[in-house]
Amino acid sequence: MTAQEVRLCGLLLQEHFGEVVERIGTHLLRGGAQNLRTIANETNTPLDLVKKSLCVLVQHGACDFGSGRRGPGSPVEYRASCERVLRVLRYPRYIYTAKTLYGDTGELIVEEVLQRGHMTMSNTVKTVADRLTHNMEEGRSMEYSEVVSAFSKLVETHFLQRCPPVAEMGTAATSTTPATPSTPAAPASTAPPTAESNPDCYKLPHVTLIGRGKRRRSSDDSEEQRGGKKAKMDSESCGDEGIYWLVNFERFHQHFRDQAIISAVASKLDQMEFVGKSGDSGGGMYVVNLQRALANLARATLESVVQERFGSRSARIFRLLLRKRHLEQKQVEDFAMIPAKEAKDMLYTLLSENLVQLQEIPKTPDHAPSRTFYLYTVNQLPTARLLLQHCYKTVANLIERRLFETKENKRLLEKSQRIEAILASLQASGAEPEQLTEVEEMITAPERQQLEALRHHINKLDSTENQVDETVFLLESYIFSTKTK
Repeated sequence: MTAQEVRLCGLLLQEHFGEVVERIGTHLLRGGAQNLRTIANETNTPLDLVKKSLCVLVQHGACDFGSGRRGPGSPVEYRASCERVLRVLRYPRYIYTAKTLYGDTGELIVEEVLQRGHMTMSNTVKTVADRLTHNMEEGRSMEYSEVVSAFSKLVETHFLQRCPPVAEMGTAATSTTPATPSTPAAPASTAPPTAESNPDCYKLPHVTLIGRGKRRRSSDDSEEQRGGKKAKMDSESCGDEGIYWLVNFERFHQHFRDQAIISAVASKLDQMEFVGKSGDSGGGMYVVNLQRALANLARATLESVVQERFGSRSARIFRLLLRKRHLEQKQVEDFAMIPAKEAKDMLYTLLSENLVQLQEIPKTPDHAPSRTFYLYTVNQLPTARLLLQHCYKTVANLIERRLFETKENKRLLEKSQRIEAILASLQASGAEPEQLTEVEEMITAPERQQLEALRHHINKLDSTENQVDETVFLLESYIFSTKTK
């Protein structure tokens, strides 16, 4: 992993889980697999905080564990997953996709599972039903059966899957019993579980859930603090204790990829480069060439970046080199129909940004410049990797800017939250309109304008993060497809 990836992972961990988890997570990303004592000593963090941080990381799938490198009996070692931490950046897109496909109920189910890392079906259904009921009109409530139906659809379409049994996650690694010929040692590291490794990955348990969601009152806050024990008792009585569910990120990524290909085909019906014929028997079979489709999508992304940064003429040269593969400077000038001086400047600019490469082909062994061909070319895969690192850097900069804006306006944001809480309490108790107006006027007109400007700025930063993440997804999919090929 690169420095930009580690930096982005650190910002995501800090924003979502706090500074201690960020410290432990980035240490594991940089240092590789380590045991508990080593982590505590090298990060200068109390052992109990290290344990809690590792629990958070394991809960969200950002860390796995296995037996130490010294074999059976050695301390358990923990390893962080950079790829899994980066998926936190895509949480809003997962939630929005679930809303698009399965409505508000599907949205809240995916949101709850993402926030908790993994949950039982019964706890998820009850929590989502309560949230939906709280937003309904007085006297109405959400049936558990409706939430169960949405949950079942998410499982049937593989957007949710079971967590594998704990033994597969490395409990054997925690055993201090030495290995024998009949009981082989656990592997030194455990790969993230896949659906294929767990036959019951998409099998719904028989859950007895009868009832409706409950409306949360403002006076129930103290009860929520005692909700952990109550939720555990409820789940044990529903018949699905010990069966946890998590979000299947690969299925979401497959959906994103398919939608991107469909959109690209719809906008370029005259090319249909993505569909090919396979065989001639029975009239032939037609298949979608995913690798070519992803390569074309990545190429379009690279061309768009060059055009935005360096102008349409530079983009014309870039497209020309992608199509022709190798060209001399004079050929670039002729084919692109650009004056020699401008073409030379543009080529050197693209060369300095590593978007274009220069290849030397000598005619003689002495490599004399007068007897050497100088050919410009574009290597799409290394260029895509370079752009992906730029995207990671851009997202990290956006997150840092948002955190800075929030910190600079911390006092005003806290004041606004306090007033909103007071207003909500007064409205719930049936206060007079004059009282509500008096509380609202506690924020002055300049402060209100500052709040509006801040929220507008934060929304723009969030929107930009999501747009950059779409580019990240396309580039990651293309690079991964070249590895599998």
